[in-house]
Amino acid sequence: MTYEEFFAKVKEKFMDADVSSITEHLAYQFNITGEAEGIFYAEVKDGKLYVEPYDYHDRDALFTASAENLMKIAEGKLDPILAVTMKKLKVEGSIEKAMKLKGMLEGKQKADKKPEKKPDKKK
Repeated sequence: MTYEEFFAKVKEKFMDADVSSITEHLAYQFNITGEAEGIFYAEVKDGKLYVEPYDYHDRDALFTASAENLMKIAEGKLDPILAVTMKKLKVEGSIEKAMKLKGMLEGKQKADKKPEKKPDKKK
């Protein structure tokens, strides 16, 4: 997988996160290692999420992981805390603010798992 393909997939996963209740500014940089090597950032500003393929120098936290592990985290298949413990994810900066990313992704995953409402057929 190329960096461009990976970034498009991960951006799609992140953009589904509900950040409307986050009132503070959050900025994260992701350094991708190995296949699909590259960088991108995710920023929550004014209740909106921005994900762009650039460096973010004034960030709250820096995450370093392989594309495979980061995608597993984004899909809810790998717990980020377990990933840190297993040395599959490195976190630098504010751990408190880094944990907010976990909450954003978990909220998105719960929304994904909700069954669709079926139309009421009573008439």
